[in-house]
Amino acid sequence: MCGINGIAFSPNSGRHVDEARLVAMRDILHHRGPDDGGIFIDGNIGLGHRRLSIVDVAHGAQPMFNGDRSCSIVYNGEVYNHADHREDLESRGYKFQNRSDTETILHLYEAHGRDCVDHLRGMFAFAIWDKSKRELFIARDRFGVKPLYYVHDDHGNLFFASEIKSLLEAGAVKAEINFNALPDQLANHGTSGKETLYRGVKRLMPGSTMVWKDGQVDIREFWDLRFEPKLGAGTDAEYVEEWRDLFRQSVELRLMADVPLGMFLSGGIDSSAIAAMMSTMVKDPIKTFSVGFREREANELEYARFVAKTFGTDHHEITITPEQFFNALPNLVWHEDEPIGFIASVPLYFVSKLAKEHVKVVLTGEGADETLAGYGRYAKAVKLLAYGEKYESVTPGFLRDAVRGGVATLPSAMSRKLGRTFLSRDSHIESLFFDNFAVFSKSMQADLLSRKTHENIADLDPYTRQNAWIDKCDAEDVLDKMLYADTKTYLHELLMKQDQMSMAASIESRVPFLDHKLVEFTARMPREMKLRGGTTKWILREAMKGILPTEILNRPKMGFPVPVGNWFRHSFKHIVEDYVLSERSLSRGIFSADFVKTIVQRHNAGENHDERIWSLVNFEIWQRQFIDGEKK
Repeated sequence: MCGINGIAFSPNSGRHVDEARLVAMRDILHHRGPDDGGIFIDGNIGLGHRRLSIVDVAHGAQPMFNGDRSCSIVYNGEVYNHADHREDLESRGYKFQNRSDTETILHLYEAHGRDCVDHLRGMFAFAIWDKSKRELFIARDRFGVKPLYYVHDDHGNLFFASEIKSLLEAGAVKAEINFNALPDQLANHGTSGKETLYRGVKRLMPGSTMVWKDGQVDIREFWDLRFEPKLGAGTDAEYVEEWRDLFRQSVELRLMADVPLGMFLSGGIDSSAIAAMMSTMVKDPIKTFSVGFREREANELEYARFVAKTFGTDHHEITITPEQFFNALPNLVWHEDEPIGFIASVPLYFVSKLAKEHVKVVLTGEGADETLAGYGRYAKAVKLLAYGEKYESVTPGFLRDAVRGGVATLPSAMSRKLGRTFLSRDSHIESLFFDNFAVFSKSMQADLLSRKTHENIADLDPYTRQNAWIDKCDAEDVLDKMLYADTKTYLHELLMKQDQMSMAASIESRVPFLDHKLVEFTARMPREMKLRGGTTKWILREAMKGILPTEILNRPKMGFPVPVGNWFRHSFKHIVEDYVLSERSLSRGIFSADFVKTIVQRHNAGENHDERIWSLVNFEIWQRQFIDGEKK
């Protein structure tokens, strides 16, 4: 992994790129590439690069140029099939000066232009300045494993970077809240579309390319996930064998490196499956890394140790205290650039720091849940939707309204439980899936957001983007529709968490479950290959039978638990008092002070609002750092 950045001033502006500005923009990303840095300036165009050396350590410096220096590239990522293209490219007359994947991308661009991305298998975000065409070509990988943010201003000037802080450092925009992104942020752990929480800052969407020329941008999607037509009829055994072969191939591809590599091991089925595959592909013991807490309910270390022992790994682990957790939080919000949506980001940073002491690359299990229906909410939503459709088909509207009103009068615990079913909600995906599992639901946001904030938001619907993806999806099955929407939204935020927390420790993370050939096959499998009865990730469990111990195959999912809710109630109440209940926080007028206080009171009384309080804490830390300009 690396960090990239660039500036393209409109030719009409008469402006030239200032070297000091470009370097400052680049070097605020030093953590992404501490090994080396480079820049290239061609009048109104400037490219910057920070390098974390992984492949062809000696010769892969960037920006990199083609033979006649008409094209230059800055690149972040790994293309695992780059060697497969060398022979064809050499036969076309392209000469290679090194064995890096960077040079292969550059020659593929020369050979295929914008379609070069179709030939890439891996994770990437890159920019190529084509001097002869006076065009800047930018691309991002299919799932958005690698980040790419940009500002395209009213004058046609373009700024881009791997992280938003680089755009702020360049003065591309002033750090101001994008209120239109706030409902999305509060409901869905983060912003889901091209909008970010900063006014004027956008992200290049996964699977997309951009061409900037003469101040104008042209953005196109080059890849999308298809669920139809379904694969031809096959036996369970045939599906399992082909899926396992694709998974094995994906893991093997991601072992490409000229530096030490290892993996994050939680002891869950996803990371354990990667460990099992890796153990057959390397000579030396795999280096595995795990993180846990002292609290028993938040500690998976015994499972990780069991898997490590089973496969003879060189195992390392760290146990972090709540003091370490909260002391690190402001710095990690700075690395994230936006409020940290997932509580598990913090332990991920600590295990990344641990891994950095031993390796430079790690494999991780991200993507398995969103492609194989691993979360419990998928099974619940599928059931609720099926029952709800039957309920609505046989129950008159007036009677459903009466039942809904009756649920609201029940004791609070029962009312909350039934309030999440078809008895109280409409039977469609938005209500029973998106809103049902939101951090702040649509109705809660109506109470949370102040009148002033409501007036600043053009679209108060937090699921506009999710519903748009549902409408775009070609799937006929309701489960596939949910998986598609989550792949485009929820998964993207998880990948940004993975990228930014590992990059904060200057290590590269790779995601074998998101090889696009594996995911394309998975998407077109029948539903029962993913979710069979109450069994999630069915095909993964079948593929790993006889390879993983039954204790791992059958263990319940814990989901990287962090006991932050208990900390907020007791020993770390002062965090909530400072960042949520303080006069400084409440006086901003973004949220209703009464509703915020009620949420905290209910949490302290025993209800679980840990994710909501976490969201409010992080939002305030983010505002103090980026909006107020307070040092981290």
